[in-house]
Amino acid sequence: AQMAANAANKEKKAKEKKAEEAVPPYVEDTPTGEKKRIRPFEDPNFKAYDPIAVESAWYDWWEKEGFFKPEFTPDGKVKEAGSFVIVHPPPNVTGSLHMGHALGDSLQDLMIRWNRMNGKTTLWLPGCDHAGISTQSVVEKMLWRKEGKTRHDLGRTKFVETVWEWKEEYHKRINKALTHMGGSFDWSREAFTMDANLSAAVAETFVRLHEEGIIYRANRLVNWCTHLNTALSNLEVDNKELTGRTLLDVPGYEKKVEFGVIVHFKYPIEGSNETVEVATTRIETMLGDTGIAVHPNDARYKHLVGKNAVHPFIPDRKLPIVADEYVDMEFGTGAVKLTPAHDPNDFNLGQKHNLEFINILTDDGLMNENAGPYKGQKRFDVRYSIQDALKEKGLYVDKKDNAMKVPLCEKSKDVIEPRMKPQWWVRMKELTGPALEVVREGKIKIRPDTAERSYFRWLEDIQDWCISRQLWWGHRCPVYFANIEGVAKDTADDKLWFSGRTREEA
Repeated sequence: AQMAANAANKEKKAKEKKAEEAVPPYVEDTPTGEKKRIRPFEDPNFKAYDPIAVESAWYDWWEKEGFFKPEFTPDGKVKEAGSFVIVHPPPNVTGSLHMGHALGDSLQDLMIRWNRMNGKTTLWLPGCDHAGISTQSVVEKMLWRKEGKTRHDLGRTKFVETVWEWKEEYHKRINKALTHMGGSFDWSREAFTMDANLSAAVAETFVRLHEEGIIYRANRLVNWCTHLNTALSNLEVDNKELTGRTLLDVPGYEKKVEFGVIVHFKYPIEGSNETVEVATTRIETMLGDTGIAVHPNDARYKHLVGKNAVHPFIPDRKLPIVADEYVDMEFGTGAVKLTPAHDPNDFNLGQKHNLEFINILTDDGLMNENAGPYKGQKRFDVRYSIQDALKEKGLYVDKKDNAMKVPLCEKSKDVIEPRMKPQWWVRMKELTGPALEVVREGKIKIRPDTAERSYFRWLEDIQDWCISRQLWWGHRCPVYFANIEGVAKDTADDKLWFSGRTREEA
């Protein structure tokens, strides 16, 4: 009997609980823009906390009343308590916001509201970033996934239209999320980084800096992503640490590719039976080798300095053997192969010793005409086939595990290739001087101290910045190349490029 009573009691409680949970959907009865109509706690939607019921209607009223606009004195000046402004780090229009945005925005909103309550003239400025590489990349992936097409199938005009459609959709999603979180933005000042006024500001800044010589054109090594077909800044490259032999997925390859090894091989010396052993972690780049460096005090190679090695696959290419104190006699064989057009260190030695700079890759990561018999082959296919060819010629020595860093494109995860490419650069030393001075003098304070030290370390060791990208989406460099009749076309020549706010001005 007791068991039957307990069962009946449980059934009764379950029915009561089910009845309690049957809350009707909340319907807001406050007219848009008016102060929210508060309902009694007896209302089914307010007996328990319901965020939709509690939060609805308030934001429209806050905006209508202008609560988030900066308040000034009657004569239009900043209030006596001072000002407090945050330019909202503009979210990329690549997709929807995530919890990281929610955390950062909540902290910013907290500071804005606190300073507003303390009587300051406050502004939280909203906006979105067009995010050139990131947005083009996600739209290209979407296009391939849905239609099996590339941007080249669409053409530039249609592709850019497609990106604008993506931007409109995700820009609205982002703003909807920000308003749902109650962010106290002044939406009357909202900006998008490709708005007409901001695009004009970008063009104006570029033209002025080009006229001052701060922006210049040069053919030098860049981080090249063969998948996205564009140059990248160092900040857009992730370095993957490897402890030894590792197989990695690379876009465009069905099988994983071997990294984290160093291959030893030999170059024949011209006019003799001698060879010189070198080693590399990127064996395919030997097709771009134009020299060999040894230390001037290395007795093993003194007799070879000034002579030439012969390339085994490109017979008419001679590799001068040069002496340079940069070489570490104790590392490896003490002889270093030089590929000036595809390695940052070799680039400097190539300039110093007047070596040839031979690019062996196309924009798509295929071997070009400078790669001899390997022309048209994929770079990492050659990584394997060239080792077999070296073995056939008796020039292959060994392969060993080697700890190394592999540079990867932050967006596509493609393996970055250092390549010679004419690009636009900014002379950073001219800009960092004033930026360092104002912090040292205390005119601008950076907190905490660790961040200030990072700031100094970054700016004191800064290199010129590659600012051009080979993209269809984003701001275009306001420059024009002059084709002069009877003069060879050299797009790396800065003197043949003219900047202007308009084509006519250039």
